[in-house]
Amino acid sequence: MTIRKRPGAGVVGVAVLALAATAFTGPAQVSRDTRPAAAGHGATQRAIEAAVAAGVPGITAEARDADGAWRTAAGVGDLRTGAPRGRNDRFRVGHITSTFVATVLLQMEAEKKLSLDDTVERHLPGLVTGNGNDGRAITVRQLLNHTSGLFDYLADTGYVETYVLGDGFLRHRYDTVPHGKRVEVALSHAPVFEPGARHGFSNTNDVLAALVVEKVGGGPYENEVRRRIIDPLGLKATSNPGNGVHLPRPSSRAYSKLFFTTQPDRIDDVTEVNGSQLWGNGDIISSAADLNRFYGALLRGKLLPAEQLKAMKTTVVNPDFPASSYGLGIERLTLGCGTTLWYRDGGTVGWLSLVALTETGRHQLTFNYNGDWRAEDIIPILDAEYCGTPSRSH
Repeated sequence: MTIRKRPGAGVVGVAVLALAATAFTGPAQVSRDTRPAAAGHGATQRAIEAAVAAGVPGITAEARDADGAWRTAAGVGDLRTGAPRGRNDRFRVGHITSTFVATVLLQMEAEKKLSLDDTVERHLPGLVTGNGNDGRAITVRQLLNHTSGLFDYLADTGYVETYVLGDGFLRHRYDTVPHGKRVEVALSHAPVFEPGARHGFSNTNDVLAALVVEKVGGGPYENEVRRRIIDPLGLKATSNPGNGVHLPRPSSRAYSKLFFTTQPDRIDDVTEVNGSQLWGNGDIISSAADLNRFYGALLRGKLLPAEQLKAMKTTVVNPDFPASSYGLGIERLTLGCGTTLWYRDGGTVGWLSLVALTETGRHQLTFNYNGDWRAEDIIPILDAEYCGTPSRSH
């Protein structure tokens, strides 16, 4: 589960890191947009409210099952005005973006436009080279299941201090960052391990995967995502921001503890950021309802032929979180109660999100924090929805 990892190893590779051990110090309040929990979701409602009481600024969520859709929101959407979190909020989905990219690449494979076993060199000639990095030894599949061994650009101290944390983020949040810059940062380091040796999450893989989409598709990766996924599924709340810095409405503000090492109680509004800084591995903006629609269609075989869906769901062991295994842009998790889920967690500065659903795709839960700390409350929310109790045993 990438959301629990340290910098460079998962999710944000940033403030989520040690911030999971800190708590939001402002007053928690129940959103006026919260409606009574429907039958079957009472434990989930309580777990969400407990996470807000423990320090999450606000949470928006939607669950879908045989009884229909249930939406709720709790906590604060704007710390300055006290406005509550909204049930229809749009937010930056972070690394959930990778599932969209993987789906496009698998569709391209079904169309015989590429093979998952093609080398990165074949599609991006001369790009992955230097310091022991070799695109001839890395496949598209290894980008998607994070077995390439490439260094994570978010583990580069200089990059993180410039664009992700503290005064660096505040100074550079509006900068347009070329797509290749993050790859250059990663390739200035030697690989972490030999391609195929094991799983090791690296944001660099996701950026390269999006670049492969562009090379094969002959245009912006955003166009392929819209043409193949957003428009066919009618995802009205889902978009790519390009170089834009604002969120479409309805939305809440996003918060981060950018100075967690020196000012642990300081909270900064980080809502505005140039979308190019998240391009390909964290830029998509969506809602809980749209994400449920996307993942439900994906697991029910509406977006991929059986062969490609099987490939997506073929997993490798995640040594950093043994309860979870990693497929192609999607992960598998068995909860302590025995329920097995397919899921994807996503984070970026100011946001934490998670989508989880059962094997059939017919019981789904998506939720989002508008703060990038208290990651330890995520599993209890999943336990509440799928096990019936917000246990903290996992």
